[in-house]
Amino acid sequence: SFLFFYFLMRRLPPSLTPLYSSAASDVYKRQCILYNLEIKQVFLDSELSLKKFSVMIDTNQTYLSNVVNKYFNCNLKELLNTYRVEYAKELLHAGKCSLEELPQRCGFASRSAFYASFSKIVGMSPLRFLAREQNNSLLESMIYV
Repeated sequence: SFLFFYFLMRRLPPSLTPLYSSAASDVYKRQCILYNLEIKQVFLDSELSLKKFSVMIDTNQTYLSNVVNKYFNCNLKELLNTYRVEYAKELLHAGKCSLEELPQRCGFASRSAFYASFSKIVGMSPLRFLAREQNNSLLESMIYV
């Protein structure tokens, strides 16, 4: 679908490209961003930057930043941290990771950055979230026994 459109755009004569390039290119880059975040999980790279990500999706930093701002209503750092925190929540819920190793496994460069982002996005500390998850699991097991 979007790959077909991408190849079609590449084959159009230069005189026709401006008619389509802005909106179509934005949509294509948005899909590239989502593919890299959700399928390839590039957010797990603690050294991922605007520059590195723009190279991955074959665009420039300004354009990537504008597409992220337009379609995700945040900057790239906030978008990456949201994915990292959601991944951390999944790991905590599944009991697959300790709090000690969680920041590194989720792509955060430091423990303090992890705790600050987690608290900002979730509204509670990772420890409190884990305690709540464990209480919920306990309640569910009592209900179904």
